[in-house]
Amino acid sequence: MPERRLPISTPAAAGPRRHPRRQRRHCRLLVLPAFALALVSLAYLSFSSHPNLPFHEKHHDMASIKDVKERMDQRQTLDAKVKANLSMTKVESEPFKRRKKSRKHYVPCQIEFLPSVDDLVEPGIYNNFTGFSLNYISKENVSSSNGIFEPLFGGHQSLQEREETYYARNQTLHCGFVQGPEDYPNTGFDLDENDKIYMASCHVVVSSCIFGSSDYLRRPTKSKIGPYSKKNVCFVMFLDELTLGTLSSEGTGPDETGFIGLWRIVVVEKLPYKDMRRAGKVPKFLAHRLFPFAMYSIWLDSKLRLNADPMLIVEYFLWRNKAEYAISVHYDRTCVSEEVLQNKRLNKYNHTAIDEQFYFYQSDGLVKFNESGREPVLPSCSYHYLMI
Repeated sequence: MPERRLPISTPAAAGPRRHPRRQRRHCRLLVLPAFALALVSLAYLSFSSHPNLPFHEKHHDMASIKDVKERMDQRQTLDAKVKANLSMTKVESEPFKRRKKSRKHYVPCQIEFLPSVDDLVEPGIYNNFTGFSLNYISKENVSSSNGIFEPLFGGHQSLQEREETYYARNQTLHCGFVQGPEDYPNTGFDLDENDKIYMASCHVVVSSCIFGSSDYLRRPTKSKIGPYSKKNVCFVMFLDELTLGTLSSEGTGPDETGFIGLWRIVVVEKLPYKDMRRAGKVPKFLAHRLFPFAMYSIWLDSKLRLNADPMLIVEYFLWRNKAEYAISVHYDRTCVSEEVLQNKRLNKYNHTAIDEQFYFYQSDGLVKFNESGREPVLPSCSYHYLMI
């Protein structure tokens, strides 16, 4: 049979020319030795520059070797000193490590309340001061010489007028809720008329406030409050619109009658002060203005929960001791100076304003508390009764 051969295709005219096999072999023989020689030269130069290798002795004299050894010894000495200083610094700094301050724990005060309010009888009048009448300034006119007048919730009281209010006599004085002329905006703490009517009907009141949605609403413990107090005591919680909106969004808003548990919710519009702590002082210190016909009022901080019957509280702290009002001793601090420092540490208010107020107290005769004085500090669970 005839031999079969594969077809031979001729290279394209524009394609690269293929070198003969022998010529390609000669190229590889020349490239490989050159590449190997370059690697050997690079390795030699690298090792010969290191002072600790034997190649170094062939290119450096004894003087240069001595200099290199001296520099190495100096470097080792310096490293040892640095390590020693670091270890010394670590040992010396250990006693000055800031330790976590242990948190103080306070236990509730043990108070011997009566078992119930069933047998309570309100005592007769035992006031031991001369009676006098007070009226309050409710409106101010423009009195500025330059015509610039800004209505203030507390009014524009001079220092002389403030000094005269300390005397127990018939007088008219500034006590919040002061409005400006008709053309000026109101000064704030606006209440609904229905809430005012309800508050005017209170004889015994427990009040608190939450402004700026700064706290949780804590309901009084119903099991600790008797039927008489639930019916005859007013439990009023002052809220601003922001706090009310937060409670409503959480599903704990007031019911159709305006109550959340025992709390009667009173919404305050247009707070008189931007600082929420300062605005909270209005219902705290001016309960006699908000509840004009109440005989007894109890202020409850928003961080506390009422766990006792308010009538038992009135009996224990007022009726039993024939006291006008009771003020609790601070659980941790006994001096105004300490309170000033604590307010600065917590940045509760502008430090300059705190200092100005404290200096004003000192100008009024406030002195630093002396625990070794004739009237020692009372225990934290005790209460101090001030007779007026």
